[in-house]
Amino acid sequence: MDVRDKVVLVTGAARGLGQEFAKSLAAAGARVIAADINDCAATLELVTAHGGQSIAARLDVTDPGSAEAAVAAGLQAFGQIDALINNAALYGALHGGRFDRIEEAEWDAAMAVNVKGIWNCCKAVVPAMRQRIVQESGGGSIVNIASLAATYGMPFGLHYTTSKAAVIGLTRGLARELGRDRIRVNALAPSAVLTEGTAEFFGERMERALDTIKSSQTIQRNLMPADLVGTVMWLVSNASGFVTGQTIAVDGGTVML
Repeated sequence: MDVRDKVVLVTGAARGLGQEFAKSLAAAGARVIAADINDCAATLELVTAHGGQSIAARLDVTDPGSAEAAVAAGLQAFGQIDALINNAALYGALHGGRFDRIEEAEWDAAMAVNVKGIWNCCKAVVPAMRQRIVQESGGGSIVNIASLAATYGMPFGLHYTTSKAAVIGLTRGLARELGRDRIRVNALAPSAVLTEGTAEFFGERMERALDTIKSSQTIQRNLMPADLVGTVMWLVSNASGFVTGQTIAVDGGTVML
């Protein structure tokens, strides 16, 4: 799973999963574009502490122009982009509850960030990846972060669940479109990961929710951000060069496809 000298754009890199991906990829020798609507200074410090190379780019995934600017910054710094990890998502700021109590504005915001945001980032990065067709293993790799919410069917958060189901459909359709360009598109569907966003989403129900999720897993412990790193590394690397259109569950054995 060699990612040395790969240039990887990680969205939502200011904290949580995105920060873990940026740090781990950089430590393994990749060059990282840490992109977020929030400040990525802490992520860059972690990358530097692990001996990696990275730049920060401000990114509002709902804005196509912002996505194009982040890609341009990466190309200016590193000259290429080999992989995109679409991690940015609206999660912690959402309010759970019965489906008919969800506010329309919040529903629209979830779709704008979690679905349209991926579309915008893919549109921005694919032209650069098409220029990377230098070997049979492919021109690039796109990794979309979906969720157990979609594969299991999480209730009381239908806007989030629906948006992540759309990510899986987007992944499959885009994989078929980009195969001829040797660009692979896959998704990860993790269980609830112990991040700031999960704590914000569940709030005071956090401990009970995590116990319920853990009890349905074959491996009965809660996921940590580091639990997803190996799968991401594999998908970014040439070792997964013939894998595309797949949704890989990293959920402790909850949903077995």
